[in-house]
Amino acid sequence: MRILLTNDDGIHAPGILALKTVLEGLGEVRVVAPERQRSASGHGMTLHKPLRITPTRLADGSEGFATSGTPTDCVILGLDVVWEGECDLVVSGINLGSNLGWDVTYSGTVSAAFEAAILNLPALAVSLALDRHVEGYKPDFGTAAQFTLSMAQKLLADPLPPHTFLNINVPAIPENEILGVAITHQGRREYVDRVATRQDPAGRPYYWQYGNLREYDPDAGSDVHAVLNRRISVTPIQLDLTAYNLMEQLRDWNL
Repeated sequence: MRILLTNDDGIHAPGILALKTVLEGLGEVRVVAPERQRSASGHGMTLHKPLRITPTRLADGSEGFATSGTPTDCVILGLDVVWEGECDLVVSGINLGSNLGWDVTYSGTVSAAFEAAILNLPALAVSLALDRHVEGYKPDFGTAAQFTLSMAQKLLADPLPPHTFLNINVPAIPENEILGVAITHQGRREYVDRVATRQDPAGRPYYWQYGNLREYDPDAGSDVHAVLNRRISVTPIQLDLTAYNLMEQLRDWNL
């Protein structure tokens, strides 16, 4: 079993090491991840400058491969270069922070799984659903890692249709407080106060993009609702974004 492991938090992030540790029981794991933080990079691909792969020593002493590119680049380089075109499973994560609802369009973690699905490889994107980083908080990736291992085993035993993958969000709470697993659809995630304006020492304005989540009641059955109710969310994702219900309306426009 040949497993490609990547993320968007960077190759030395603790979440990727937690995944590597458990997935090694399933097969040979090769870690190919960005050399630095690449959160919210979306499905960006590097086309206009060279990419580099640098062998790197991970915290457990094993070898990983740091790239100068995005998570999408990591999947392409991981498959074509590091695994020399032969790979059985792609896992992206464990992201520190949720990737729920519309966040999947921004997420580098999820976009790595998108790229794997384009390449028709079985794939999982995994996130620890923590929306605000509390000073001094030390995240526990153990529950998410073990759940990912079980999901990888199920995925390999019962493959999904081509060009699909699973997006998993595990509540950042003790394992004994998790109330189960929910099969979910994407919910809504909207942000307010998205841009903060500040000044540099020369008096010139600069901007931070971050934003706060708009409060609303999430619809039952959504990934957002599941995590808020202390359940692990598992959402099947497909590449086809076509709004089929609008096609007849467009035909009425007599284009």
